[in-house]
Amino acid sequence: MTRITVACLDMAGTTVADDGTVMEAFTAALTEQYLSVAAFQQAMTDVRSSMGQSKIEVFRRILGDEASARKANEAFEDHYAAAVGRGAISAVPGAEDTITRLRDAGVRVCLATGFSPVTRDAIIDKLAWGGLIDLALSPADAGRGRPWPDLPLTALLRLRGGAVAELAVAGDTGSDIESGVRAGAAIVAGVLTGASSRADLEQAGAPLILDSIAGILPYIDNDA
Repeated sequence: MTRITVACLDMAGTTVADDGTVMEAFTAALTEQYLSVAAFQQAMTDVRSSMGQSKIEVFRRILGDEASARKANEAFEDHYAAAVGRGAISAVPGAEDTITRLRDAGVRVCLATGFSPVTRDAIIDKLAWGGLIDLALSPADAGRGRPWPDLPLTALLRLRGGAVAELAVAGDTGSDIESGVRAGAAIVAGVLTGASSRADLEQAGAPLILDSIAGILPYIDNDA
C-alpha cells in the first residue's frame, strides 16, 4: 500500500459511463467529413487505437488539415453535448463513493479527460460533481493530452501534491497507462469498465488492473 496525496482519474470509461457515446460522436463527426469508405474505416481504426487522447489531436492526426480537424471536433462536441443533455451518461457504479472515500482519506482528486473544457464541464454539471472533486483538467489546461504525462503532473502541481511518489493515476485506456507511467506515478491502474479489455491493458503495460475504480482503495494507505 502507498501513501497518496493526489489521484488523477480519467472520466469516460473510468468514473463516467456513457454506453458508447464517445464512439457514436466520433462516428457522426467523421461521417460529416465525407471520407471514402476505405478512409473512413481507417479513421475509425485510428480512433479506437487512440481512445483517451485529446480529441482535437486525434482529428488533426486523422484528417491532416487544421480546418477539417476543427470542423470535425466541433461536430464531435455537438454530438456528445446532445448525448449528455439527454442523459446518456451516468456515474460508473461505485465512482462517487470512491472519490468521496479518497478525499476523506486526504487524497485530492482530479478528473482528467481528452474532452475540451466545455464538454468536460457539461459532464460534471450533469452529474452534479462540482463539489465532489478538487480539480478537472483537459489537454487545453495542461499543454499536451495523453499519452504525455502533462495531465497527471499538472494535477500534482495544482493540487500541491508532495511528489510523484504520492501520485495515483487510473484510466481505462492504454493512453491513460502510458501517461501515468511517464509521469512516474506510484500507482498506475487500468480499469475494465471502459474501452479496453484486460489483454489491452496488459499489452499497454498496466502495472495494476482493476475491475472498477473502486478497486483502487485497498492500494492506498493514508493512515501512516
